[in-house]
Amino acid sequence: MKNIAVFASHGGSDLQAIIDGCKAGKIPARVCVVISNNSGSRALERAKGEGIPAVHLSANSTAAGSLGDEMLAVLHAHKTDIVFLAGYLKKIPAPVLKTYENRIFNIHPSLLPKYGGRGMFGINVHTAVLAAGDTETGITIHRVTAEYDSGDILAQRKVPVHMGDTPESLAARVLEQEHIFLVEFLEGELQ
Repeated sequence: MKNIAVFASHGGSDLQAIIDGCKAGKIPARVCVVISNNSGSRALERAKGEGIPAVHLSANSTAAGSLGDEMLAVLHAHKTDIVFLAGYLKKIPAPVLKTYENRIFNIHPSLLPKYGGRGMFGINVHTAVLAAGDTETGITIHRVTAEYDSGDILAQRKVPVHMGDTPESLAARVLEQEHIFLVEFLEGELQ
């Protein structure tokens, strides 16, 4: 059974989908640790509620230049096989990228390469999709590299844009599909 470390910055609903997928036997793995850059994130609360180690690590909470080493220490202590970014909004330090090369995945709420890169997260993505007049959007799962949203695209799912959508209604529909899609992806990836 594989050990998945999940990085999340805020609500943790994608994290919960992964936890639930593991508990249901759909994902042949377990969440071994949750790391958040936000000490007040709901993701950390969710992890604690499930009995999963929950760790706050950020540039502000560690000695200058040591964030990558501290992350690696946590990942190694929990025997991490893969890392999944589920709404994690910070760049991954170079030592972590090197150690877990090709084993760090991110879920992004658009059909990359559209609407990716710095500043393109959450409601910003959905606002951009609507402003462009796109008739579809979607979800991308990709490998993580040193540049935001630039790694190899591994899987995508399309989500229609409806007439009259607001950024919030579109975000809700995409998020609902994210929860399903990431479980399907991890199930296939870890077989």
